[in-house]
Amino acid sequence: MSEMTTTGSAEGNEEAVSRFVERFAAELTEAGMQRMAARVFAALLASEGASMTSAELADQLQISPAAVSGAIRYLSQVGMVSREADPGSRRDRYVLHNEVWYETLTRRDAILTRWEKVLRDGSEILGPDTAAGRRTAETAEFFEFLQKEMLSLLDRWRDHKAAKGSEV
Repeated sequence: MSEMTTTGSAEGNEEAVSRFVERFAAELTEAGMQRMAARVFAALLASEGASMTSAELADQLQISPAAVSGAIRYLSQVGMVSREADPGSRRDRYVLHNEVWYETLTRRDAILTRWEKVLRDGSEILGPDTAAGRRTAETAEFFEFLQKEMLSLLDRWRDHKAAKGSEV
């Protein structure tokens, strides 16, 4: 059975939402994201408006404002959240970017391009006939392949999302 209420939303079931946030944050941490950043990201993802103040995040996650600040700094640097003024207040709200995963993977495309170039240069420096040169060249080929597949995959996601939107 789902951890949502019978109305189909998690509203009013704070314990279940908290368990989901911690569970997803643990998965993100296992994949390499900083622990506090993963918790803050998961809390924002699970919030109805995809935005919260520092005080709201600290209260929900039972962490210090300094921990929220550090997590937000990391999430901002990797382009997963942005800071916006809270209307009628001096506080900031932290907001998940629309299509956060799509945008994150699109930025990774530029990183793969840079890595591929450095690896190709490295292969030449190491010597194409050496084990290190061949290994480096194969790694560059892998990133080139991954980049082409990623672009195709992202295009297919856009098409899939557009088709789903027309069904609603």
